[in-house]
Amino acid sequence: MSAPTTPPSPAPAKRVNVRTPEVMEAVQAVVESHYHSSLVERLRAVGGVAQFGDVAVRLAKQFGFCYGVERAIDLAYAARKVFADRRIFLVGEIIHNPEVNAQLASMGIGNLTGPARTPDLSGLTPEDVVIIPAFGAEVSVQERIKAIGCQVVDTTCGDVMSVWKRVRQYANDGVTSIIHGKADHEETRATSSRARSAEGPGHFLVVYNLAEADLVCDFIRQGGDREEFLRKFAGACSPGFDPDQHLHKVGVANQTTMLRSETEEVQRRVREAVVARDGAAENFRVFDTICGATQERQDALIDLLRQPPDLMLVIGGFNSSNTTHLADMGREKVPTYFVRNASCLESPDRIRHFDTAAHEEIVTTGWMPAGPVRLGITAGASCPSNLIEDVLRRFLELRGLEVEG
Repeated sequence: MSAPTTPPSPAPAKRVNVRTPEVMEAVQAVVESHYHSSLVERLRAVGGVAQFGDVAVRLAKQFGFCYGVERAIDLAYAARKVFADRRIFLVGEIIHNPEVNAQLASMGIGNLTGPARTPDLSGLTPEDVVIIPAFGAEVSVQERIKAIGCQVVDTTCGDVMSVWKRVRQYANDGVTSIIHGKADHEETRATSSRARSAEGPGHFLVVYNLAEADLVCDFIRQGGDREEFLRKFAGACSPGFDPDQHLHKVGVANQTTMLRSETEEVQRRVREAVVARDGAAENFRVFDTICGATQERQDALIDLLRQPPDLMLVIGGFNSSNTTHLADMGREKVPTYFVRNASCLESPDRIRHFDTAAHEEIVTTGWMPAGPVRLGITAGASCPSNLIEDVLRRFLELRGLEVEG
């Protein structure tokens, strides 16, 4: 009797260019019809400052869609056009904006999110098309998709891939990556997997804030209770991570959408801890891996707040990291409301908005000032212009005002 044969693995999918000029011309017309705002463009053209009745509006100089987000959306639309007769799936969300993700779902693009926010690839076939989102995806997920034989459309942001390059180099050199980010965020999970996929003995540790960074710095300086440390960072470090061994050589990286000033402070504190222990910084590495668009939006908000408005509206998806930081920055200076869309502005007395500290949507009453109002507006890098227009028009409507056109 002959031995059973193993079925052959699917042949790798042939690379297909979805960004041909004719495809992109058609795609961009559709994208513009879904997300463009002539009102927002008019305001941009006059410096983002306008007067509507007794409402003085100021838009931050940089807000809304960044290049990486625009590219990801264009590629998703292009995939739908080029592979019109095939099933298409996203690994999670293309970006952190519910309206954009709902629009893609209405175009027949499915979502592979399974239990515990991990991709469920069990139903994929070699005939399917899989879109990698702007955040990227973990190495193991991409390898499994490739092994199935799916056609892959990769929309990973270039800034994210720059971070991957750094943590791979850390891993190759036996340096532990200390990643400033959210351990369960798609981008950080993808970055962490690169810190383990290199040829060297790479490890990683994710710190969310300065308090967690200080715990790491204390351990670097003087050691501590290993088991307690591992309990604190459960789910935020690499398999087999041992603080007694793997905090000797460290390099700082980050989730690209974190607050720049906080990332820089993490870098400074970790470097100081290494120098305090070793007398020199030779066992410390760092690279500037903050996303340019994230920084531009933070800088623009800082500039807007130099002449504080009466209130700020920050628009974007509630699970958007870069938008959350904008809301936190605004709240330090003026009353700030983080809203998803125009429906959150329920009345002149009631507004639904996201509380970034409590991590939940709440309702505030008495939010709109009486009399003349100076209104500041900004939006995260994953927020389309049409939502910004909707929110502005709704605010003016609640004041009894209209915008022509």
